[in-house]
Amino acid sequence: RVEVIDAGDLPTLRKAIRVLFERFTAKGAKACAISLPPDFQPHTVRDELLDTELRVPSSEPKARQIRSAGIFWLLAEQCREFSLPFDLMIGVNRNVYEKGVHQGRDLFDRRCSLIQYRELFNAFPEVTFPISVLTSGQNQELVAYSWIFPNVVCNGHWWYSNLPTYIAADTRERLQGVPKVKQIGYYSDAYKLEFVLPKYSMYRRVLAGVLADEFVRTKRLTETEAVALGQRLLRDNVREIFNV
Repeated sequence: RVEVIDAGDLPTLRKAIRVLFERFTAKGAKACAISLPPDFQPHTVRDELLDTELRVPSSEPKARQIRSAGIFWLLAEQCREFSLPFDLMIGVNRNVYEKGVHQGRDLFDRRCSLIQYRELFNAFPEVTFPISVLTSGQNQELVAYSWIFPNVVCNGHWWYSNLPTYIAADTRERLQGVPKVKQIGYYSDAYKLEFVLPKYSMYRRVLAGVLADEFVRTKRLTETEAVALGQRLLRDNVREIFNV
């Protein structure tokens, strides 16, 4: 969390963030990733204004919003500088169920839209943005943005869209509307390593059914071609987008 860096002014903060990127890329980091609340809207912040907010920090919502937007923009600039994708997981409200267990308190609402990120996508055409949305209801918008913006990529089936019925519907929409080279089929941010294999096995089963129904049985692809498409979603695009 960059906000905890002890940086009393903008030049110090810029240097601190650059040092972090140098350190992590030297260790093999392949992306910068962040989860964001539904009301967050990235935008440019004048250097003078951000510097003032850093020197005289305030807990007022307006001041916090300025700092958050400014720091986020600095991260995007470093992603451009270091040729890293900026992986955005969008729409989570933290601690909605206050008495829930850790990681069992967060939920979504309908305020979130990718229109809030238009300035970011336009300002950084060199940066690839793999985008995850919280719900299947947001998938149509993600498909449209991935269709229109060259630097926006559909990324996995995150959180409340990570159910077989939603994965199947969302995968069909993406395969119909988004170039195959702009889709990352699946990823897991599992908190326990042993969660990963069953989640991927679930996704592979769903993907196999979609490819069979939509492409093989309709004679649009041969079985060999359908398997190659599945490999592209699960492996080849990941290698290319994240330079693995």
